[in-house]
Amino acid sequence: MAVNFEKLVFDLVTPLVIHPEDLLVKIFSEDEESITIQVLVNKDDLGRVIGKGGKIANAIRTISYAAASRIGKRINIDIDSFE
Repeated sequence: MAVNFEKLVFDLVTPLVIHPEDLLVKIFSEDEESITIQVLVNKDDLGRVIGKGGKIANAIRTISYAAASRIGKRINIDIDSFE
């Protein structure tokens, strides 16, 4: 069963943002061992996605890590905003 990590992260982040039209989730790099996903949001939504003390970002990473570990990969998620 293949996991679409772009869709997984997109579905986790979409309810958090005020400007879903500005949300962009892309696989930045992928190899046999790891996947790096870039999440770009509107600058007004950055705090909502990261959360106080990074708790929401860590929760997103934990869920994604659990999915990736099932297929033997590591996942890195970079969250940034449009300038």
